[in-house]
Amino acid sequence: MTRLRRTVVASLALACVAAIAYLALVGSVAAQAQTPEKKPDFTLVTLGNGAFAAIANEGGRAGGNAGFFVGDNGVAVIDTFEDPAAAQVLLAKIREITNLPVKYVVNTHYHIDHVNGNDVFMAAGAMVFAQRHVRLWIRSGNLNLVGGDSASPRLQARIATLPLPDVVYDSGVDLYLGRLVRVKVYEGHTGGDSVVIVPSAGVIYCGDLLWKDHFPNLIDASTDKWIETLKVIQSEYPDYTLVPGHGGVARAADAAAFQNYLADLRAAVKKSIATGNSGDALVKAVLPQMLEKYGSWKWSKDFGPLNITETAEELAGTKKIPTVPGTR
Repeated sequence: MTRLRRTVVASLALACVAAIAYLALVGSVAAQAQTPEKKPDFTLVTLGNGAFAAIANEGGRAGGNAGFFVGDNGVAVIDTFEDPAAAQVLLAKIREITNLPVKYVVNTHYHIDHVNGNDVFMAAGAMVFAQRHVRLWIRSGNLNLVGGDSASPRLQARIATLPLPDVVYDSGVDLYLGRLVRVKVYEGHTGGDSVVIVPSAGVIYCGDLLWKDHFPNLIDASTDKWIETLKVIQSEYPDYTLVPGHGGVARAADAAAFQNYLADLRAAVKKSIATGNSGDALVKAVLPQMLEKYGSWKWSKDFGPLNITETAEELAGTKKIPTVPGTR
């Protein structure tokens, strides 16, 4: 394993910590969940017209954001957290709001912090939808993310049995719950990203195509295509409420800020490379520039250096970005 790969695995442990805790210490976690001092896994935000966002809390078991939409005859859930225990809590919250059946789950991409609760909702009767690549990568890709054979046997076993999506699509799908739920594929974060649009609520669940006030994970990213996706979202849905994959509920201005981060990152890396910098020297030259403007954002320590290194690889054409089905 290369030094870069070891660094990637170490940083991604942040995104998988709740899943590992669930798998290795499920009894302990369950006991802790009963203590009143434990912070809730997520904060449920009512967006209106049947739409809700479940915003992950730091230190909880959710990992990434999720959400759900209550239509006229059923419920659609968007992403299912990194820990099945948090997914169970989300299902219970849905049941407090409605007795309508949970018909659909949409996975916005394959990363484990957004799919590890799928089986909770499958057991409740839901069908899982995802872009075609998610079905191909949900096991092999996530095993790669957590370090492959170096991951704990329990985590490897869990990933090897992650339930596969029931229905796949290439560019999107329209779902109906009495009201339209439109799923569209955009490029940028992983090569298999979807957003979920609820026109009647004026809400878009963006998955990890949007990070609010957080340094992003770029391990699978094509940042040039990602920037174009963010432009489209702002142009076509300027007044919509946006639910990011990480961070609080957002608006178009937050998508613009994240777009600026990616553009600034690409420009700074390109300029520094032109002066002869590479490796650690490149990180040392670029990171202070990014922190000067974006230092208040979370996860700068974990993803800031990696963002620079991976962007350099992308600009050089040496980054292994999964674009062909079955390559992960």
